[in-house]
Parts: sequence; structure tokens; C-alpha cells
Amino acid sequence: MKEKSNLAILMEYAGGYRYFTYASWGLSALSALLALAPFCYIWIIIREALSAAPDFSAARGLVYNGWMALFFAVISLLVYIAGLMCSHVAAFRVAANIRRELMRHIVKLPLGFTGNFGSGRLRKIVNESSVATESYLAHQLPDRAGAIATPVGLLVLLLIFDWRLGALSLVPVLMGFSIMARMTGGQMRAKMQEYQNALEEMSNEAVEYVRGIPVVKTFGQTVFSFRKFKDSIDRYCKWVTAYTEECRRPMLCYTAAVNSVFAFLVAAGLFFTREGVTEEFLLNLLFYIIATPVISVTLTKIMFQSRDAMIVDDALKRIGNVKAARPLPESAAPAHPHGASVDVEDASYSYDGQRNAVTDISLRVRAGEIAALVGPSGGGKTTLASLIPRFFDPQHGRVLAGDADVREIDKDELMETVSFVFQDSRLIKATVLENVRMGNPGASRDEVMGALAAAQCAEIIEKLPCGIDSVVGADGVYLSGGEQQRIAIARVMLKNSPIVVLDEATSFADPDNETRVQEAFSALSKEKSVILIAHRLSTVVNADRIFVIKEGGICESGSFSELKKRGGLFCKMWDDYLTSVKWKLAKEA
Repeated sequence: MKEKSNLAILMEYAGGYRYFTYASWGLSALSALLALAPFCYIWIIIREALSAAPDFSAARGLVYNGWMALFFAVISLLVYIAGLMCSHVAAFRVAANIRRELMRHIVKLPLGFTGNFGSGRLRKIVNESSVATESYLAHQLPDRAGAIATPVGLLVLLLIFDWRLGALSLVPVLMGFSIMARMTGGQMRAKMQEYQNALEEMSNEAVEYVRGIPVVKTFGQTVFSFRKFKDSIDRYCKWVTAYTEECRRPMLCYTAAVNSVFAFLVAAGLFFTREGVTEEFLLNLLFYIIATPVISVTLTKIMFQSRDAMIVDDALKRIGNVKAARPLPESAAPAHPHGASVDVEDASYSYDGQRNAVTDISLRVRAGEIAALVGPSGGGKTTLASLIPRFFDPQHGRVLAGDADVREIDKDELMETVSFVFQDSRLIKATVLENVRMGNPGASRDEVMGALAAAQCAEIIEKLPCGIDSVVGADGVYLSGGEQQRIAIARVMLKNSPIVVLDEATSFADPDNETRVQEAFSALSKEKSVILIAHRLSTVVNADRIFVIKEGGICESGSFSELKKRGGLFCKMWDDYLTSVKWKLAKEA
């Protein structure tokens, strides 16, 4: 099957607005041809002035021809503006449709896709790749039509006035095209992809760096603490420097070639006038001297259009990579969960297809139980918890929620069944009321207040200037990490899902906040199954069952007292935790 061209793909996004794009090409070409008319009138003015010299009063057509030159210049400009208006209407529509279609596709993808793909890389594709297509359609394609029309019109004029001078004027064009072909060939296409990859990597690492700024400031570290971000900048700098040096000589040759038309014309003038100068030859030479600078401008436009075409080609490939990601399959006969139990049966998952993050894990959480997942960092706790709300599908085994396979539950029903409080809970720029009501859009104001009270948020609301109507974020109020987590817990309480997953929900809490968050947990867990991921082991003391996850598997499980008596990994972790909480800063002597 023949692969679609980039233009065909863009026109699909344009829909009925594609005709504005076609109109812009015609208007741009017409504008380029009209722009040549003033040169003809200037040639007529020069001819009439030379014929009438020294009695210029006899040259009666100077004013008329001057006004006609101005008229065609203005008409050319107006036609070009009309063409740009048409191209921009289509370009804005295409960019908007690309963003809209991308976002509609992204929201259908599993939540784990963003984490794997990279939020910075995804943001760059949605924003900058669509902008690249906008610039290409709005400016580059109309200019290309004009750039094609200009040489055609010039060629006709050059051959009409003096074919010898016209042919010599085309020599720099051929030289420029040959050098341009070398600079914009297949090697340049590969280089452009490398350039976009470097930008994408740097953008992704920048997002991660910004997210880590609180840690940098807390521990007084520098950018060198974020080695990956610095390395991405160094790689980008090294690539750009090497590429600039590689293009330096071809670019110098190209610039010299397209601007050498005067050298050819001067040489021709000296050669053809060695036996004397005729008025006709002088007029033609003046015309070429005036008109040929358009050639260098046109060639430069074509060169940049070739570069922008490669940028658009790369942008569409990146957009295609995102669209190639498939949503998780949905069952034709959806199952319905009954109860709040959670079962994981021989589940395995790998992010890269090489090393498993979790391997053949099996566990059961009965309805109404609190189960804790603890263990060394990188052991697979978050990955295991992410399988329950179906952020990913296990490559082997299955996960049951309410005795129904999560892959067979309708996604909307699954989201109603499972709630998730993330490690870094975020609130949107809206009122506290609107933030909490996201858990249940139909909830009344009193129900929201009840959820906030149950989540131990009463003193937070009291200190806000407008209570629950206070706006959170820019131009509003700011809440601490622990306060944001309690608001997030209130949102989950309002949602009232039978299964709740808490991923390090006390990670930002200070001792006072942690106590209140624990109280909120107690209220949240009533008649619900709670899966709690924790590094602070004080939060799992009252859990019904604790699963110790290490290297993608369960190495121990049991209640707190059982694991303490066993003297295994959990016992060691508990002893280390007790030691850490007793640490005190030594006073200066």
C-alpha cells in the first residue's frame, strides 16, 4: 500500500479548509508574477529617460509608468496578503485538529503511558509538532508556490530581453541548487531527526528537573545533582556545534553562488561591449542588474522551505508514534465487579520487555481489609498497585477487582470501582470545592464539606480567605504538600469507591500532618479495601496484612506482629526505621 505524503496527511486534518490552502498557493503564485511587472515598468522608464536625454521634458510617460509600477507593487502585496489569510485559516484549523485529535487519543491511552513515554516529550509533541505544521502550511507552502512562479516568470523575461544575459544569470541558480541539494539531501534529513531527538530529550529531562527543584533546594544541591539533565544539554551542545561546523563550508559556497550573479553580468558586459556599447544592450543589462537580486531571495526561500519540510516530516512521524500507541482493549461483554476484594494472580509486567518490574506475583486483599505494600525502593510496589486500576495490563497473569478481571470491566465502571491517591497529589487551578467535587461531580456542597471534615481538612478550610470557595494555585492560595494530600483524600472519600489505592500518601506530610492523614485513612478505610504503599513504616502498623515486595516478588507477608516475630527483611526494615526516627542533629560546640 502506497504511503501517504505529508501533504496528504495534513489535508486530511484540514477537512473542508483544504480549499483555503489551495487558494493560497494560487494567490501566492499570482502575487509573485505581479511583483515582476514593476521591473518591466522600471525598464520602460529607464529606456524613455535615455531616449529623451538630455531633454527629459520630452519623456512624457515617466509619471504614468511610475504610477503603474507602484500600482502593480501594491496589487502584488494585496494579493499576497489575501493568500496568507487563506493559508493561515487552513493552518490554524490543521494545528487545532492535530492537537484535538492527539488529546482525544491520549486520554484513551492507559495512564501508565504518560509515565513511560515521558510527560516532557509528550508535551513537546502536542505543542511544538503541531506548531511546526502550522508554520509550514501558513507560510512555507504559499512561499513555495511563489518561489516556483518567480523563476518561471523571470526565465520568460530574461529570455525576452537578451537570451545571452538571461542564460548567464541562470548559472548561479544551477550552482546554488547543486549546493542546496547537498545540504538538504538524505543526510540532512537524518541530521534533522537527530536534532529533534536532542531537543525532545532535553525537554523531557527539563520537566523532570523542574519537578525535582524542591529536593535540590532542600539539600542545597546544584544542577550537577541532575546528571541526566546536564548530560542532555551537553549532548545537544556537542551535536549543534558539530553540525554547524559541518554546514559552514557548504553554506559559504551557497551564499557566494547565489549572490554571484553580478559578477557574471559584469563579466558579460565587459565581453559583449568590447567593440562598443549599444543603447539596447545597456538597457537590457540594467534590467538584469535590477531584476536578478530576486533570484537569490527566491533560492534562499526554497532552501529554508526544504529545511522546514524536513521538520514537518519529523513532526508528523512523532505525532504518528503517539497515535500508534493503542488504548487497552475493552471487552465486548463487560463484566461487573461485586464487592471490594482484590486478587492478583501470577501477574508479571515489564516496562521495556527485558527486565520484569514484577514477576509472577499473587496476593489477595479481602473486602474491608487494609493491605500494605512495603519494601526497598525499586522493588515493584507502585507497578503492582498500578495494575489494579489498570494503568497497565500485566503481560502474564491477571488482576481481579470484585471478582471480575479488570480487563473485562468497562473503563468507566472500573474508575468508579477503584480510587487512586498518588504520591505527589496535585490540585488543579480551581476552588477547593471544585477540586474535591471532581470525585463526584453531582455532590452537594454539604457532601463536599462532609468529605473535607472526614479527611481532617477543617483547619485548612478555616484559614483560607474564602473557605472552600478559595482558588488554589496561581493568583490564589497555596497549600503545603501534606494539605494537598488531605484535600486529595477528601476527593477520594467523596467518590466513595469500594477499592482505594494509596501510593505514599504521607510522603509530603510533616509529623502533625501525618497524624491527621492517618486519621483520614481510618475514616477512608471503613467498609473499603485499601492497598497502601508506604516507606514510612509507622503508617502500616495497623494494616491487616503487609506484603514485603523485593525485586519484583513477594518475599514476606503477614500482620505486623507476625512479621516482627519472623525476623526477616521487614523486621530489619522496622529496626532501621526506629533508628532513623531517633536521629537528632548534633548541636554546635
